[in-house]
Amino acid sequence: MTPDRFAALTNAHLTDACVRTGVPVRCVSLRAVAAGSRVIGRVAPARHAGSVDVFLEAIGEARPGDVLVVDNGGRLDHACVGDLVVLEAQAAGLAGVVVWGLHRDTVDVVATGLPVFSLGAIPTGPLAVEPRPADALTTATVGPWEVGRDDVVAADEDGVLFLPADRVEDLFTLAESIRDTERAQAARITGGVTLREQVRFDTYLARRRAEPDLTFRAHLRTVGGAVEE
Repeated sequence: MTPDRFAALTNAHLTDACVRTGVPVRCVSLRAVAAGSRVIGRVAPARHAGSVDVFLEAIGEARPGDVLVVDNGGRLDHACVGDLVVLEAQAAGLAGVVVWGLHRDTVDVVATGLPVFSLGAIPTGPLAVEPRPADALTTATVGPWEVGRDDVVAADEDGVLFLPADRVEDLFTLAESIRDTERAQAARITGGVTLREQVRFDTYLARRRAEPDLTFRAHLRTVGGAVEE
């Protein structure tokens, strides 16, 4: 897994690879603070409890290239990450920041150039300090998913995806194959061969009449198409 390989892929390709191989698809809809941002790296988890100290600890324990993944419970009443935390992460060599919650200092965060993804922005910071969980530096919950240092996070224009680190290389290889198939299909559509023709859709409809349980995905696998996965 390298940033260069991810630069030539999308999370859509990677989720399709997960579906095809039976790897759980763990994704959430977070948006880049700066349009066009993308990042990939090992998860450096941090559970927020109203103070930035947990971020400073997480950054101190992280390795260059990691991504700080902040769990603020998806709260929308305050921001938990601002420009100083982003600058600190950048100075430590981290590749980016992913926030399950809100950020602030948008103009200054964008100016850092570090990829940051969150649920959105609000001007107010933390409203109170809460008891810090024992696993604050071990795991983070993002949406319905609990992630940790054995996971890789990939974020692009479509959102954020978590992958098991020990499956990343295989998933990338399959995703690249899916990407190449889709690009070839797109080129043929542009050249005048419809997608219905390419995937032999008439054949599928005829087969489905004889085999009512036949799925389109199963048909696609027999003809080498890539549309749904």
